[in-house]
Amino acid sequence: MGPPLPRSFYARETVAVARDLLGKILAHGGSSGRIVETEAYLGVGDGASHSARGITPRTRVMFGHPGYAYVYFIYGMYDCVNVVAEPENVAGAVLIRALEPVAGIDRIRARRPGIQRMEDLTNGPGKLTMSLGITIRDNGVDLTRGPITVHAPKAADDFRIGVSPRIGITKSADLPLRFFIEGNSFVSKAPGGKKRPAKTGATGGRSKGGPRR
Repeated sequence: MGPPLPRSFYARETVAVARDLLGKILAHGGSSGRIVETEAYLGVGDGASHSARGITPRTRVMFGHPGYAYVYFIYGMYDCVNVVAEPENVAGAVLIRALEPVAGIDRIRARRPGIQRMEDLTNGPGKLTMSLGITIRDNGVDLTRGPITVHAPKAADDFRIGVSPRIGITKSADLPLRFFIEGNSFVSKAPGGKKRPAKTGATGGRSKGGPRR
């Protein structure tokens, strides 16, 4: 695994970062996984984003420098990890929704005792943080230095990007801001056990995992 992605990767439009994170490697605590699903959360105009009401003590990191982790605690039991995008003072973050484990799998299983199916270890935002040992204490860490880092894979693979509305929100719910690797078994599922349908057209397409120019 090469060095962490540079800050310039994150200092771009949130949607571009969300798409280009697919296929990258998220690492923490001696374990890592290939990112297979993301959701983009935009600035003050996105009703589903924590930044919709402006800067607060909780969301300050979203308005800060790009390339930092925004980790928050929900439902009294789950931590969710986001990647801060956009230039400083412009809110934007990408939720990492699902991973495909690639290294440190014994450690991942030790953190999730009783989970049998490999997919169930990391096929959701709360599951993947438990599996990699990411907690609210990691909020605000620099992704270019660690302890949470994101890396390009050793070899970029070709895949098709699926696009759908985001999962589990009620505001700005129809925006096509969820991105995932089509056909990957680690992609999370919508309520009812069905995978969200992919949309085709201008928001779809293929990727080899590299930044778009």
